[in-house]
Amino acid sequence: MSMEGESDHSSREDWTLLFWTLLAVVVPVIITFWCGAQRSKRKSHMKDFFRKSKHGWHYTDLFNKPTYCCICEQHILQGAFCDCCGVCADETCLRRADRSLVCKEIMAPAQADGTLEHRWVRGNVPLCSVCAVCKEQCGNQPKLCDFRCVWCQTTVHDDCKPSLSGVERCALGEFRSLIIPPHYLYQVNKLRRRHPDEYSKVFDLSDLPPSKALQLCTLLPPGSVRVLVCGGDGTVGWVLDAIDTMKLKGHDQFIPRVMILPLGTGNDLSNSLGWGSGYAGEIPVEQVLRNVLDAEVVKMDRWKVQVASKGLYFRKPKVLSMNNYFSVGPDALMALNFHTHREKTPSFFSSRIINKAVYFMYGTKDCLVQECKDLDKRIELELDGERVALPSLEGIIVCNIGYWGGGCRLWEGMGDEPYPPTRLDDGLLEVVGVFGSFHCAQIQVKMANPVRIGQAHTVRLVLKSSRMPMQVDGEPWAQGPCTITITHKTQAFMLYHSAEQTDEDEDESSASEAESPAPCDSPKPLGPPPARA
Repeated sequence: MSMEGESDHSSREDWTLLFWTLLAVVVPVIITFWCGAQRSKRKSHMKDFFRKSKHGWHYTDLFNKPTYCCICEQHILQGAFCDCCGVCADETCLRRADRSLVCKEIMAPAQADGTLEHRWVRGNVPLCSVCAVCKEQCGNQPKLCDFRCVWCQTTVHDDCKPSLSGVERCALGEFRSLIIPPHYLYQVNKLRRRHPDEYSKVFDLSDLPPSKALQLCTLLPPGSVRVLVCGGDGTVGWVLDAIDTMKLKGHDQFIPRVMILPLGTGNDLSNSLGWGSGYAGEIPVEQVLRNVLDAEVVKMDRWKVQVASKGLYFRKPKVLSMNNYFSVGPDALMALNFHTHREKTPSFFSSRIINKAVYFMYGTKDCLVQECKDLDKRIELELDGERVALPSLEGIIVCNIGYWGGGCRLWEGMGDEPYPPTRLDDGLLEVVGVFGSFHCAQIQVKMANPVRIGQAHTVRLVLKSSRMPMQVDGEPWAQGPCTITITHKTQAFMLYHSAEQTDEDEDESSASEAESPAPCDSPKPLGPPPARA
């Protein structure tokens, strides 16, 4: 073969290799894009379908347990489920399920005898369920079988279900005191017809203040309402302010008890009430609800912070509510810097770890700059009307609760000096000082104590000159010369969780138990804190 023939053959081989290489790369990419487009189109249709449906459908690519379609009764890996009634269906049976399987009625008039009938859904009962009739295990066959009541979660075998017909009524199960019964929403619907402006929607707290939603507490028995606040300390304060509005309207007997699911950065109030320093889904929802049921009702002092700016005599003083602490100095400066940058780029501050890292960065910066030095020369402090001589400080912190700075027990410190324990309901504030950001960091890792200035029923601070960073419960601002007066405002009813402790936690939490007030079921004075076992 000539050299020219070999060259042509080699060229054809190169082009063939290039063609198949491009085909191997381009075709999967095209298929991926096509599948993505089809998936996006399907999701768009699904979203539109779900929006119009009376079921609360949610689509999933993979069920986390063996699941069977309620229409064709076949095993399914992906499909949709209704988070209201528990009906499951694969994609091909979804529209048929929506038409033929009615979702549970969350709004219905009460029966003549005041009871509620069971609302049964067949199949996909929870694992390890037990039949209410024969007490044998339910849902253990590899098919769509057995029934579950979507209200009380009672489970029963197919063959045992006739034994319950017309005999047993639904009592709403373990969480009966946390379930809004259908006849309650029926009453709300009647109110909506009379007052369409006030009761026209489902309440969305991003559009309406919580006081509007809390008005519905007046339709339930007095003292029966519990409110679960999922958020940080600022969100809790927002809800407590709305509850204060209820008191002003004369609805004291309907005041709800407040529990916290800590989703914020610091969560100091949540820590003080025994709900932990943060929640990341490690506790099942059922256990969260059980904790609500087992929680004790305690009183917590709330305070009024009045800020009167110097020279602005014709302007009303700024009035804020305080649950946790007021501070002026380095920790307020860190909060102010953090708040400023979070407003500029809110998407960056979506993680609790990132938030704490940013706080650390600003604290490190202030250790070098010391923007709040010589605070003792710029500020005057009075406790219950008596002037207090201050050492050379950079910050003053006025605390209502035991925790500060994301989990640090500020007043007790390292416990090397006997100090009266803090309480939530004693009408007293604890006032401490810090020497700077580095001192704050030392306190948080238990290498130093704060400067304990004293306890008081009323605290007054006078900023004589310059501007200083201040904060109330993590809400910071820069303040010029002013007079700040902190006085008792009211008491809120909170839910306190006394979790079981390990031996490792005993020493650290002994001071915490001293802080927590005794439980109270009605608005009356509290006795001493419960004794340790």
